[in-house]
Amino acid sequence: MLRTFRGAAAFARTVRRLAACGVLTVVLGALATAVLVAAPPPAVTLIRAGVLIDGTSAEPRRDQVILVRGGRIERVGPASAMAAPEGASVVDLSRATVLPGLIDSHTHLFLQGEDPAEGGYDAQLLSQGLAFRAARATVSARRALEQGFTTIRDVETEGAGYGDVGIKQAVDKGFIPGPRIFASTRGISTTGGYPLEGYAPELTLPKGVQIADGPVEARRAAREQLDHGADWIKVYMTHRSWVGPKGELVSQPTFTVEELRAIADETHAWGRKVACHAYGGEGLHRALDGGCDSIEHGLDLDAAAIAQMVRQGTWYCPTLSVYYTHWEPEGTPGGARDRLRVAVHGPSFQRALKAGVKIVFGTDVGGFSWSEPIAQEFQRMVELGMTPAAAIRSATGVPAEMLGLSGQVGVIAAGAYADLIAVEGDPLKDVSVLQRVGFVMKGGAVFKNELEGAPGTRRTAPR
Repeated sequence: MLRTFRGAAAFARTVRRLAACGVLTVVLGALATAVLVAAPPPAVTLIRAGVLIDGTSAEPRRDQVILVRGGRIERVGPASAMAAPEGASVVDLSRATVLPGLIDSHTHLFLQGEDPAEGGYDAQLLSQGLAFRAARATVSARRALEQGFTTIRDVETEGAGYGDVGIKQAVDKGFIPGPRIFASTRGISTTGGYPLEGYAPELTLPKGVQIADGPVEARRAAREQLDHGADWIKVYMTHRSWVGPKGELVSQPTFTVEELRAIADETHAWGRKVACHAYGGEGLHRALDGGCDSIEHGLDLDAAAIAQMVRQGTWYCPTLSVYYTHWEPEGTPGGARDRLRVAVHGPSFQRALKAGVKIVFGTDVGGFSWSEPIAQEFQRMVELGMTPAAAIRSATGVPAEMLGLSGQVGVIAAGAYADLIAVEGDPLKDVSVLQRVGFVMKGGAVFKNELEGAPGTRRTAPR
């Protein structure tokens, strides 16, 4: 230890002598110059867009070019007014429609569908280890990106702990391909408010969420999840649902208003937001009274709930398509419930749309298989009365505001991240073309390109 200290002292004296005679300044200056010389300039790409839908404007623009420098968009304008800078790569999408990267506001990277033939939900928690589930989640992340979803809000890991934070870190550091991820970690519900259920009472089984009872435990759960990297907190305000005696959809409420207020108060103090799973009834009204920022699913919205959502500025993420899958047999209580969910969901969506509730695109993918088209949700929204343009905005500029990234994602404009997709055809006439994304750029890097035609159409402008 003494020898080490003497060596350090000698080194310090040498540094002081060099500094005194100006040698150190010269050496450091040379090193800085070398670093500056070695650093390559940011890549420059010029994208030619036949049709441009920018994520916020009411009308598309034709014959546009997008200049990307590094990971950001530098300029957007008419092709006639902007030439490719010297040495820029040129991507010719002049026969395609270019849009901002899409945003799915309700995903589950750690779920792979709940097919009863494969054991349903329970098998994923009981039979699949966390390493196995994480490996599959990396495939889910890639699947989202290759379908054009460059940003997702992943609303809890269903028993996989803080795995979504790990996937997010791996994507951000470039180890795996995937979208920008807003992680909600474990989710929170009450005793009797989440599976696994129905097993012998003497068994201790994993739950798909963190269980908390009372305002103190609820606040503590929020703090733990925020401390471990949660961007949003996901709360289950309803659990089971069934057909009531008058043929109505009944949903079991979970947290009290006081419990949810503790979670929302803590989360908002951290500058984060709360997403509440709520089908309808008392649980949904408690969610609104308790300070939630978004209602997830909202199958059965009554007039009072819709008015409160408009008044409070609550976001609505309806996730329509997932409720058309895995119905229990007709003539059973579960089958009647599943069909009633769909029957009340559509009119709720239509009433919310008419009232001006802020609606964001979300799919609940993971509740259905990641091998299915994520963009199928667009067709459901349009079938229920939303215009194709509004449906596209619900997956671009509108959720960007909810996520606190207005002007950064979900838009093609100067200063935004260079998250871009392209499709053949006109999604304003047929939203199903969004199920066939042929070009994906995220943060200025091309991930997928199937639309430029013959090899060699991607080129570099002459120097």
